[in-house]
Amino acid sequence: MAIQIMSAAFTGIKGVIVTVEIDITRGLPALNIVGLADISVKESRERVRSAILNSGFDFPVNRITINLAPADLKKEGSLFDLPIAIGILLATKQINVNDINDYLFIGELSLSGKLKKVRGALPVVMEGIENKIEKFIVPTYNARECSLVKSAKIFPLDDLKQVVDFLNYKDLMPYERGKDIEILINEELDYADVMGQESSKRAIEVAAAGGHNLIMYGPPGSGKSMMAKRIPSILPYLSQEESLEVTKIYSVSGKLGNNEGIVLQRPFRSPHHTISRIALVGGGNKIIPGEISLAHTGVLFLDEILEFKKNVLEVLRQPLEERKITISRVNGTIEYPSNFMFVSALNPCPCGYYGSYVRQCSCSEYERRRYLSKLSGPLLDRIDIFTAVNFLPYNKIISKKNSEKSSIIKKRVMEARNIQEKRFSAEEIHCNAEMNGKLIKKYCHIDKKASKILELMYSKFALSTRAYSRIIKVSRTIADLDGSENILDKHIIEAVQYRKFIDEQIV
Repeated sequence: MAIQIMSAAFTGIKGVIVTVEIDITRGLPALNIVGLADISVKESRERVRSAILNSGFDFPVNRITINLAPADLKKEGSLFDLPIAIGILLATKQINVNDINDYLFIGELSLSGKLKKVRGALPVVMEGIENKIEKFIVPTYNARECSLVKSAKIFPLDDLKQVVDFLNYKDLMPYERGKDIEILINEELDYADVMGQESSKRAIEVAAAGGHNLIMYGPPGSGKSMMAKRIPSILPYLSQEESLEVTKIYSVSGKLGNNEGIVLQRPFRSPHHTISRIALVGGGNKIIPGEISLAHTGVLFLDEILEFKKNVLEVLRQPLEERKITISRVNGTIEYPSNFMFVSALNPCPCGYYGSYVRQCSCSEYERRRYLSKLSGPLLDRIDIFTAVNFLPYNKIISKKNSEKSSIIKKRVMEARNIQEKRFSAEEIHCNAEMNGKLIKKYCHIDKKASKILELMYSKFALSTRAYSRIIKVSRTIADLDGSENILDKHIIEAVQYRKFIDEQIV
């Protein structure tokens, strides 16, 4: 009779229950794995054999057939090592457990029988809970991330021998995560270190308060990257729901630290300009998340954005609008969330000094236009806020006046975000930047004076409908920071100012 062990795989960030069936019969010694398994799963034959022998058990000299059901789902990874080993020990009656189907097993085995960390443990546990499975045997390294699911009983173990002893004696209590998790804040990065640049810091505050996309432009050395790297210091803390979703993404991508297990801070991703399209949006043979999904609920910062390849930048257009990415490959179609705050920095021309009052630009008009052409109209249309960052005058550099601390800015940002959370409590969004046309009409009330200004700007500068919507959404955020229920003319005027790109052009 075949032995059945409960395990699981994952597609995207969603777990899928997999039943591991083990059948041992007479015949020439062999171990065959069926059920659409990839190479890493099939290689478990040698790992499991050595792990069983080195843990002090006997490996059967028979014909062993292992089926991973459902058979039409592609299985990948090494998380089936442990359930296969336990199934073989049960089939050969080296252990005898009556309640084996109450447990779900995942874990990679080393040749010595040690349990190693696996990818995707968190979505696996969540899927198990949905399928009425409450007990999970996992590697110790995966304990913290799995413990995010409150109703799950997690039993973290170090090696195969410990797993067998636990199944025999049930001498272990479920893992309990500490009630208070310390959120480590990088206090080294603070806006108090940024001298001057008050207009740019105000633009960044508005962007953070509403989750808006931002481009900073100016000469090299003016502080664009410095200010961008400090944006996480003024963003609201992750909610439990957001932390769970981000941890799932990092779990399936294998980027959770060994000692962390939980993502507690908003991500800040800053890929190099040599990044490929697949690395940015996700994909590859295993269809893993890209940088835009790893930045989910946080910040994606492209420094020197004009150094990126144009075809790489263009793939951002859909995720910036839909806040998710659908990747279709021969292996299947997977959807990853990508709701991030997009921030970028650029020089206004190849030499970097166009518009600067300190140095004269040496670029021709043709060179400058060609340089900026990497930013297409549709991509610029998806940016909410543009802000110029110029060199500081000497009196600002030597000034002893203290700049505003991140903690003070963060307080204002969180107050604005709280207003938005209450406003959108009945909707499926959290901030102003996520509003669609229907929600803009519902929640953005503009007074007559502000409406006339907006109408004038729309006609004079031939704004697109998308740019018009983004002006209103930024105005709504400015009004929230101002504590105003309605959008006033001053809010519209400030929002329009943020649409000024190089050459003072309204885009």
